[in-house]
Amino acid sequence: MSEPQRLSVVLPVHNEATGIARALDEIRVALGKVGGARWELVVVDDGSDDGSVERVRAYDAGEAELRLLVLTRNFGKEAAILAGLELARGEAVIVMDADLQHPPELIPRMVELWRAGALVVEGVKQDRGCEGLVGGAAARLFYGLFMRLSGLEVANASDYKLLDREVVEAYCRLPERSRFFRGLIPWLGFTSARIPFSVPPRAEGGSSWTRWRLVRLAVSALTAFSSAPLHLITALGAFVFLISAIFGSIALYQKFTGVAVSGFTTVILLQLLIGSVLMVSLGIIGIYLARVFEEAKGRPVYVVDRRRSRL
Repeated sequence: MSEPQRLSVVLPVHNEATGIARALDEIRVALGKVGGARWELVVVDDGSDDGSVERVRAYDAGEAELRLLVLTRNFGKEAAILAGLELARGEAVIVMDADLQHPPELIPRMVELWRAGALVVEGVKQDRGCEGLVGGAAARLFYGLFMRLSGLEVANASDYKLLDREVVEAYCRLPERSRFFRGLIPWLGFTSARIPFSVPPRAEGGSSWTRWRLVRLAVSALTAFSSAPLHLITALGAFVFLISAIFGSIALYQKFTGVAVSGFTTVILLQLLIGSVLMVSLGIIGIYLARVFEEAKGRPVYVVDRRRSRL
């Protein structure tokens, strides 16, 4: 009789004290429907200050092995996902949120598709849940831009994924510090399958994602996968040159034909246009230089608090 497969579930957690026990309960119920497997639950606490660590430490995981990795501060979800993947030992690893907006009942189907040969099984959102009109429009705009600039298919993507051990190791070997999990997995190019799901409301509490954090993530993702914004600077420069040439030609024509040239308003408008283009261009270049600076420092993506962890 063959030995059961070791499978892992990675849960990045930030201030989920009110709902983490319920999430673990429902995940264990779903895991119980998967035959021929041994499970480990890897909870990565990303700098929680609401008692999430204590709740996890007190939780009885039953037959599943529960491992707790505590980061010294809030390094961000991308860092927490990487930390969990580097710690997980399973032949396949499922990454999912701890707020139950990634339905645990999909786990048996994900494992089934993996056993059928898919190296990546992606949970794809059928709807945007409770994001609202503005949030949904912003998400569609971001993913539309990202796919156009990167050439990767990430429409309605989520962090809810099952990854084969080969994929996990390839992802962990990537050298960059600033990561976008939803984009890097399709970039790796492994055989994948997709499972659509509807996003349910959060089981407990509220999201720790602010609009500003989402904007920063979007800018980081776009600049990590494409140099198109830098090429846009060249296009803007050519556009401004064309406008300046047209106005300059009109002014010269008027001068040589004896038509009075007032010019003051035109000069001011051209200066404002050129100044605006220069400032936007400097901002874009600054974003890329900041990325180079962050990567060049060579600091670790995360730091582990081993005294509070349970590995």
